Amino acid sequence: MLTKYTEYLIHQEWMSCALELAKVAGDAGEVPVGAVIIDSTGKLLAQGENRKERDKDPTAHAEILALKTAATTLQNWHLNECTLYVTLEPCPMCAGAILQARVGQLVYGVDDTKTGAIRTVINIPDSAASNHGLQVIGGILESACREQLQAWFATRRRRVN
Repeated sequence: MLTKYTEYLIHQEWMSCALELAKVAGDAGEVPVGAVIIDSTGKLLAQGENRKERDKDPTAHAEILALKTAATTLQNWHLNECTLYVTLEPCPMCAGAILQARVGQLVYGVDDTKTGAIRTVINIPDSAASNHGLQVIGGILESACREQLQAWFATRRRRVN
């Protein structure tokens, strides 16, 4: 059995990986969001970064891409033994996909005060519309996730003005 401190260190490690993916997305002109999915043994199954602009696909969010890859890797859409790490609180579309995939645990970095659908704006996992008990941990490497997003948006605003 892992201690709470050991679990926290593991969460930080995987969120750091998601932050690296978010940087790749940001450097490519995408909103910097990254996601990784691990299995119950701690093995990396999938990763994703925002690709909406590059793929010309409104569903190409980091979480969706990681979910698709994990399901393909496992040859099973039931991801109830998996943990999804994502740098930004998922939007309604991604929250729905996470629930449909039966992800066991969601760990996210920073709240999304505009479209957060896990705890901040709406709470889809705990709503009557949810058919799955999702374990949620928010705030892992919160400052780093927030700073990355704020810096990216500040740079974009400077380019526009």
